[in-house]
Amino acid sequence: MKISDILAAKGRTVHSVLPWLTVGEVAERLGRLGVGAVLVCDENHAIRGIVSERDIVRALGRDGAALLTKQVSEVMTRHVSTCAPDETVAQAMARMTAGRYRHLPVVVNGELVGMVSIGDLVKNRLKEMELETGVLRDVVIARY
Repeated sequence: MKISDILAAKGRTVHSVLPWLTVGEVAERLGRLGVGAVLVCDENHAIRGIVSERDIVRALGRDGAALLTKQVSEVMTRHVSTCAPDETVAQAMARMTAGRYRHLPVVVNGELVGMVSIGDLVKNRLKEMELETGVLRDVVIARY
């Protein structure tokens, strides 16, 4: 199974914000959209970072309520790992686990085409396991 298969099922919508928005504005947007992270992109749609609920909580512990008026560029994760649509789900899961991040933008020739979360990948893996279990059960039943 490839990342492109996940995107085909879930869609290619990617939520992004501009780097000068405040953390308060971004936190409100995360809640409204029901997502755990948004990309931080410049005016040319180039990825500059990613900000997740985890980034905000860690910064809140450090800066307190003053955090809400800071620019999101001050708390975002600057190094953003990406993947290609032809990467396997297993490869992406391994990279996300090793890097301890939960969101992976999907890029083709420098252009953002989607984003997957660890939840998307786990959901896909569970469906595969259920299918495999069903096939094995049918094989056993057919034998006896």
